[in-house]
Amino acid sequence: MKVLALNASPLMERGNTALLLEPFLNGMREEGCDVELLYTCRLHVEPCLGDRACWTKTPGKCVQDDDVKTLLPKFEEADVIVFATPVYVDGMPGTLKNLIDRLIPIIEPYFVMREEHCRHPPRQPHKQSKVVLVSNCGFWEKDNFDPLLTHVQAICKNVCWEFTGALLRPHGEAFGYMIRNRIPVQDIVDAVKNAGKELARTGKISKENLKIVSRDLVPLETYVQMTNQGFKQALERLTGAKDRPGS
Repeated sequence: MKVLALNASPLMERGNTALLLEPFLNGMREEGCDVELLYTCRLHVEPCLGDRACWTKTPGKCVQDDDVKTLLPKFEEADVIVFATPVYVDGMPGTLKNLIDRLIPIIEPYFVMREEHCRHPPRQPHKQSKVVLVSNCGFWEKDNFDPLLTHVQAICKNVCWEFTGALLRPHGEAFGYMIRNRIPVQDIVDAVKNAGKELARTGKISKENLKIVSRDLVPLETYVQMTNQGFKQALERLTGAKDRPGS
């Protein structure tokens, strides 16, 4: 099974998104999957030109000369595609959206009806990749993922991918803090890894593991206080540095 994972966090391996993604991918590796991990901020991907040349002039190929040339075959070959991203302004960071916009060469320009809705047919109708969303959000409530989740599910319908599930970690700053300070959250790490193993073995992820991944870590009031205190201290350090002689 070939797995293509895209981490859209600008912090890459240092971000809270990676704290979820790595054990998930490790679970898949342990089941024998061939996993490739890419960071979108390291890729050279220009915005879509919107000229539809990949449909009408060079069918299936983009005219732009950037990393999309090597990325398109990876998407077409992948059995599993993992979009790993923090929630940025109720959605995904621009680097990932840019890349997704450039994927239209993998679909045909024609209209077809699927589930009583206008869609485009895939160029490889026999291939239906599975898609998993792995996401971290700084806000406490889980419903902050709703716009991103709806967006990714819509993308899957349009491209004819199978949406398999979402590993969602609300109040992700607390999760990162707890891991760095060795506060027990091993059940979440284990659930993420087990989710990767499940997907590799059965093609599905259990609701039980998804529920564990998203479980509450601290009360809302405590999280708000901790977050505000952290920003307050950072700003106070900044003010103090400016006030020091020579600053």
